[in-house]
Amino acid sequence: MGPALVTPYALTVDAGTRELRAADHLLRSLAAELALPEDAFACTHLVRGARPRVVLSLTVPSEPLLSTALERLTAGGHAVTRGVPDPVGRAVLYPGVASLTGTLTVGDVLSRSAIDRVTLLGAPEPPAPDTPLTTRDHVRPQWQDGALVLTAMPAAGGTLVPFEVPDPTPCCADH
Repeated sequence: MGPALVTPYALTVDAGTRELRAADHLLRSLAAELALPEDAFACTHLVRGARPRVVLSLTVPSEPLLSTALERLTAGGHAVTRGVPDPVGRAVLYPGVASLTGTLTVGDVLSRSAIDRVTLLGAPEPPAPDTPLTTRDHVRPQWQDGALVLTAMPAAGGTLVPFEVPDPTPCCADH
């Protein structure tokens, strides 16, 4: 697929969501309601400060799609603004995400999706293209300097897994 394409057609939705899992679910619901095309991007962004929360961004390939999304989201009672809140969103929906299931090679991940590169946590060099990556069906790359980057970490048997786990243990769950 090549490098991720970023367009100026973006919206931010602030639904007051406080958890990533809830934000992921809302993004999927909104994408389905809006019938977003497969080349759209939907990301989460952490907002810090007096009212910490997770806001959502939707990036679509054309102005007509943007206008339709803006109208429908506003009519649905969502707080919507044009543009993205910051350049470092965590991508939940992006071109090729549906094909990132099971175990693939790093090269497959790059060729099948909008992910521009894979980095290995704590390593100066990227993993080899033939390195297996077990996706756990949860691949959440982040925007870094205009590129969509998946951070991976070593796992059993010489494979890699995405750094973000699908079902994280809540903080202080054992106290």
